[in-house]
Amino acid sequence: MSGVWEQRWHPFRREWVVIAAHRDRRPWIGETVRHGGPALPAYDPRCTFCPGNRRSSGVRNPDYAGVFAFDNDHPCVGPDAPAELQPAPGSYRNRRADGLARVVCYHPRHDLRLASLDVAAVDALLACWQQQYRELGARPAVRHVLVFENNGEVVGVSNPHPHCQIYATNFVFKTIENEVAHCDEHLAAHGRTLWDDCVRTELDDGRRLLDVEADALAFVPYFARYAYETFVGPRRSVASIAALDDVERLALARVLRATLQRFDRLFDMPFPYVMALHQAPTDGRDHAAFGFHVELHPPLRRPGLLKYLAGPEIGGGSFLSDTCPEDKAAELRAAAPPA
Repeated sequence: MSGVWEQRWHPFRREWVVIAAHRDRRPWIGETVRHGGPALPAYDPRCTFCPGNRRSSGVRNPDYAGVFAFDNDHPCVGPDAPAELQPAPGSYRNRRADGLARVVCYHPRHDLRLASLDVAAVDALLACWQQQYRELGARPAVRHVLVFENNGEVVGVSNPHPHCQIYATNFVFKTIENEVAHCDEHLAAHGRTLWDDCVRTELDDGRRLLDVEADALAFVPYFARYAYETFVGPRRSVASIAALDDVERLALARVLRATLQRFDRLFDMPFPYVMALHQAPTDGRDHAAFGFHVELHPPLRRPGLLKYLAGPEIGGGSFLSDTCPEDKAAELRAAAPPA
């Protein structure tokens, strides 16, 4: 029986994912997530991201009309990190956290989401991501540019204004560091990129595909850890978003938007998710083996029910999925946005 007591290999993470889809319907009397609340206004005078408002730093936002990027007022890394640190005790080690953190507002409207922007606005955002990757990655101290969005209260977003964050750091985040090594090994062993093989397999199988265009696609991967986890990326294997041409970028914008709209239509609610751009480090090395893609990790496995990370994941270090990727892909396909 597919999806029950099965392990699936995650080639990007080099780990097994336990698929136990029969557990999704187990009795549940624990905590549930409530959704709803009052509708957001188009402009919020308290919002530090809305046009014309002051941020916590005292800087006033311009009356921007499109995408707006600025340095984070509360950065996790910074160019002013102390050059000398107090030595770590004993056998431990430490080092400075150098880099730059930025916020990118998608739109001046406070009440919009990435899913509700039109294709041109999503494409403009992707163009901004390209520019930020090139600019920040060109800095000598920056080895990695991580673009991510936390969307929804249940994933800890501090401001509902549509925005993402960029961390340009003097280190490579661990997930990407591991992915780089695995992609390099795959190319050396097979003569093909891991992303190319993943795309080819999903296209040939077809059961987990959500959207397919000539230059972009979206699918629930065979090895999905979260119920509605989705990969969105170009058909062509490229190391970063900066390598996409205008046609590929526009196709990616259409597919990403359609995927997010599927999420919202699925449970008829603003669907929470964590989105991260997986792209090559900017450390000067050859990263031809790396395959840029966007990963979407929605934490809901059913309306009101979160996928909690507990004993198997936190304690044991292996992911247990309560759902079957083929079933979740079918649900998302059925939630297609209007043509």
